[in-house]
Amino acid sequence: QVQFVESGGGLVQAGGSMRVSCVVSGHAFTTYFMGWFRQAPGKEREFVAGLSWNSGTTAYGDSVKGRFAISKDNAKNTVYLQMNSLKPEDTAVYYCAASPRWPPRTYDYRGHGTQVTVSS
Repeated sequence: QVQFVESGGGLVQAGGSMRVSCVVSGHAFTTYFMGWFRQAPGKEREFVAGLSWNSGTTAYGDSVKGRFAISKDNAKNTVYLQMNSLKPEDTAVYYCAASPRWPPRTYDYRGHGTQVTVSS
């Protein structure tokens, strides 16, 4: 099983930036592909970004390409999501997850999430 501790969410104005973090632990977690997902009230879950621990290969959802960046710090077992040029429609609960599939558009494990609110 893979465990996650997400942090870094909060309130930001439109056009601003925010970084959320996810400390990952558990059995063989580096064998999984990591992903960030988000879900807003009344909307379906949306794939935001994915990353391979080993190769560093990344993937992004269409709505965030060019604005968001996923990265990792192997020494800290941490995955980051840097969010720039934020829009009110980016408001959602963001959670990190682990998938055995690439790209990680579905997952086997996920964290509890962190709220990101973008004000207009």
